[in-house]
Amino acid sequence: MCLTLVWACLSLGQNYSSYFTGSLINAVVQPQGGVCLMGGATEDNNAMRWFVQQANGGDILVIRASGADRYNAYFYNDLGVSINSVETLVFNNVQAASDPYVLERILLAEAIWIAGGDQNNYVNFWRGTPVAAAINQRIINDNLVIGGTSAGMAILGGVYFSASNGTVTSAQALANPYDTRVSISNLPFLRVPFLDNVITDTHYDNPDRRGRQTAFLARAATDYGGTYYGLACDEYTAVCIDNNGLARIYGTYPDYDDNAYFITPNCGLTNSSPEQCVSGQPLSWNRGGQALKVYTVKGTPTGIYSFDLSTWENGTGGEWQDWSVVAGSFAALSGEDPNCSPVATQDPLETVDFRVYPNPTNRGQISVEIGHPQGGQLQLMDQTGRVLRNWTNLKSTDNLDLSNFSPGIYFLEYTTKNSRFVRQVVVR
Repeated sequence: MCLTLVWACLSLGQNYSSYFTGSLINAVVQPQGGVCLMGGATEDNNAMRWFVQQANGGDILVIRASGADRYNAYFYNDLGVSINSVETLVFNNVQAASDPYVLERILLAEAIWIAGGDQNNYVNFWRGTPVAAAINQRIINDNLVIGGTSAGMAILGGVYFSASNGTVTSAQALANPYDTRVSISNLPFLRVPFLDNVITDTHYDNPDRRGRQTAFLARAATDYGGTYYGLACDEYTAVCIDNNGLARIYGTYPDYDDNAYFITPNCGLTNSSPEQCVSGQPLSWNRGGQALKVYTVKGTPTGIYSFDLSTWENGTGGEWQDWSVVAGSFAALSGEDPNCSPVATQDPLETVDFRVYPNPTNRGQISVEIGHPQGGQLQLMDQTGRVLRNWTNLKSTDNLDLSNFSPGIYFLEYTTKNSRFVRQVVVR
């Protein structure tokens, strides 16, 4: 690997190329965590400033499988945020994912940005490799900031469209959700906070991709079981998620109609599964025209509007829609707020100040603060709803030791006589 003497240099290796800008002395700072998802086309500068600020003046690493060093000057010079360095690594093959220098750069970065391109290359080059393991390790242990645009956003969900058989349109996916082009996967890849059971999609307005993401969700529910959510962005629109799961939406509204979409199966239904999701037949997921509840919200320059991914129910500045599919025909109509949530419900007659911190945990140690304990019970659950531990007779503030549990995403549920309150917790 060649060392940078001025602003940039190109490595001579065949497996990857490196472009470097900034200081050669590694910054030793603590990143502030978070996730930035961008829908493609030109980046939103305000969202990218948020992403860079989360790196806390450290080193940013861009990884991609095509292109060159466009992001270097953009991150380092154009956003007005001081950082130590930017390096772009362009992967030419899967062998680069085991290269010691590549792994060292991942372990030294405070933020990693995944560029657009072909997500199938990313799946082939990184899934199940030391690169994916190193990124996941940094997210869990070091509060690494991570983000991506277009294909880079598409691979950040726990279930993802791999594009292994090329792209697919909404019409094709709705006509046959088992079309070979509907290549979704839940094989372990990148483990991003608040996105473990989420399918992302991009370029939502060009073309219309609402139907195909609905088909992706139907396939996930049918093939894998459990509850899955969708998160999508129009082009020029970004969703920035903090460590508590609060997503702020950036874009250029009202100048342009930039939107983000948060999609959840209708929790008010006894049975919210698709009526027909089989090979060779058009998808039907209707449930009275309310199969999916979708919060659509405008992206603004200040990110003033938001959605809470810890509940998948609460948002500001947006509106709810009802999405459904009948015999392959997609429909979206104005809807009302869902009256429950798969991960959080609350009786409006009873309020409890229920906080958990720090989140992610500090080496498995976490504090629980309950404003007015009412003799409730606290449970720790995994993502399947399996109860792992119980606590009773809690004080207003209690310290919990979760260090015996594997790093990952869990739920703390506090139940009283009349209500249930749930907080998502990232154990690291």
